[in-house]
Amino acid sequence: MVAVLGGLGAALAWATATLCATRATRLIGAPSVLAWVMLTGFVITMPWAAVEGVPDFDGEVIPLLLVGGLGNSIGLLLAYSGLKIGKVGIVAPILSTEGAIAALIAVVAGEQLAPGTGVVLVVIAAGVVLAGFSRESAEVDSGPHDARAGLFGLAAALSFGASVYAIGRVSSGLPVAWAVLPPRAVGVLLIALPLAVTARLVLTREALPFVLVAGIAEVVGFASFALGARHGIAVSAVMGSQFAAVAAVAAFFVFGERLTRVQIVGVVTIASGVAILSALQA
Repeated sequence: MVAVLGGLGAALAWATATLCATRATRLIGAPSVLAWVMLTGFVITMPWAAVEGVPDFDGEVIPLLLVGGLGNSIGLLLAYSGLKIGKVGIVAPILSTEGAIAALIAVVAGEQLAPGTGVVLVVIAAGVVLAGFSRESAEVDSGPHDARAGLFGLAAALSFGASVYAIGRVSSGLPVAWAVLPPRAVGVLLIALPLAVTARLVLTREALPFVLVAGIAEVVGFASFALGARHGIAVSAVMGSQFAAVAAVAAFFVFGERLTRVQIVGVVTIASGVAILSALQA
């Protein structure tokens, strides 16, 4: 049950981050948004990690931390690039497959699931994809930018999947802060500092609140996922991938976007899957 709740908490946080980052990316560009998101997260996470103290790192943990950090940073840069040029209704469903990718890696690596859990995970993953699709996503005359955005989304999902699995693995043996810190540190070193040194780090007054909220939400999402992953990486990862569905529902209330029949089917599918999965885990 903790894995389910941790994943759902991550989904809510990551949906918030996606909506805010999408707006900010169209104001100041993907690299600057990623830099400020990572800087915000680093400022929050570094004191937290210092309070918890430096843990003992063995030979297996360090490579996983590198995969987690690089995978998240690269994935966010690819995702933001796709969201800048394409429709959210196309990019978000593709990004949401990160949970299924992480779950598949976990199963291949030997994680044991409760009987029937694998089938339910597949159903939930299908619901996530359906819920993320908008009416625009189904248009036949999608522009060339949408095709490029979809490729960015696919590459980001693969990168996120590896990152989510790696962070899930180390979360059981490390304090939560140290499971969350690596992506922030990598993002600051590889993205924020080079942009600042070359005077290409951009920030406007309009974009400021969006990058701050996105940075905080990313940390909250990873912390929630890390806690859930201690009780099951596959379950927590697929639950977390519901951020696409949550974003679609939020857009209905915040921006007045109507849910299509396909999205409604997806939301119902997810809700049913969560109920069944909760019962299986209990």
